[in-house]
Amino acid sequence: MIDLEVSLGQRSYPIHIASGGIADAKLWRRHIRGRQVLVLSNATVAPLYLDSVLGGLEGLAHASVILEDGEQFKTFDNIARILEALARLGANRDATLIALGGGVIGDMGGFAAACWMRGIAFVQMPTTLLAMVDSSVGGKTGVNLTAGKNLVGAFHQPSAVVIDTATLATLPPREFVSGLAEIIKIGAIGDAAFFGFLEDHTVAILGREPGILEQAIAASCRHKAGVVARDEREQGERALLNFGHTFAHALETETGYGHLLHGEAVAIGMLLAARLSARLGRAAQADADRLEVLLERAGLRTRLPVGMDPQRLLQHMRLDKKSVSGELRLILWRGIGQAEIVGGIDEGVILDQLENAAAAA
Repeated sequence: MIDLEVSLGQRSYPIHIASGGIADAKLWRRHIRGRQVLVLSNATVAPLYLDSVLGGLEGLAHASVILEDGEQFKTFDNIARILEALARLGANRDATLIALGGGVIGDMGGFAAACWMRGIAFVQMPTTLLAMVDSSVGGKTGVNLTAGKNLVGAFHQPSAVVIDTATLATLPPREFVSGLAEIIKIGAIGDAAFFGFLEDHTVAILGREPGILEQAIAASCRHKAGVVARDEREQGERALLNFGHTFAHALETETGYGHLLHGEAVAIGMLLAARLSARLGRAAQADADRLEVLLERAGLRTRLPVGMDPQRLLQHMRLDKKSVSGELRLILWRGIGQAEIVGGIDEGVILDQLENAAAAA
């Protein structure tokens, strides 16, 4: 087992990385506050792992909510379902919510926990690779709107993150590959040596070799934990974790939630950001080429879906949460391992970049 910590003073919490962690109630039950627990999951994950969690809640008042699976169900209607379930449970301020599933479940569970009685404890139990290395760590929660992804949300840190790497055995190949985008992102933004490790071990990671995969997960979580500890509310450094995400969220919104998996959109977005960096003279084109090779070796798409309207993508990008006073800011890079926040980019240049990408789709 690997234990990491997100250091936030009195709100610090552990990240437990262990095969079989969900079934090991002794590992996570100590992070439950009070005697009331709501377990949130989805229709894909619940049949596989819900009984293991419920079996560890003996002696506590508990209930479960099972939602449909997919980004398109990350809605206020489902937040209402979670809150109503907490009401039926009679949940007090010392109740705990367990989010058992991927990023959608974690984001909605965290947001509901932030809302109920102005904040109750919750435990993240991510079951997808993307959620393990990204959304479960750092306390970002959210809900989608038609206008854009995660436009409504709150910072609400979990009490613990329990990463059971054994759940990856049941993860469909497309979901697994999607998660690799967020792992590659960590090397791209701030760890050139880790980027090289991923280049050297792509085949082993795709083969889900436990030792190598656990190293990649731990390195990703360790990097993100450090960033969150230094910049919890995204006033500076934490924004770098959004490398490729301004493009990605625009793609997800335009194509309709669920058409592109988040990691698939991030892969396309990272390459767009890398190419734009080269075009602006901020980085070498060779680094963008190297990123493209790694993404494609990992099985990730690097081209826009056919039929994208560059003007509409740019319109979605203007609603990005990193924008300040109406000015679009992007996360670009100086090269592998050197991400940076850049404002004041001529929107005409961004539009031209999108038009070139659309023409090559």
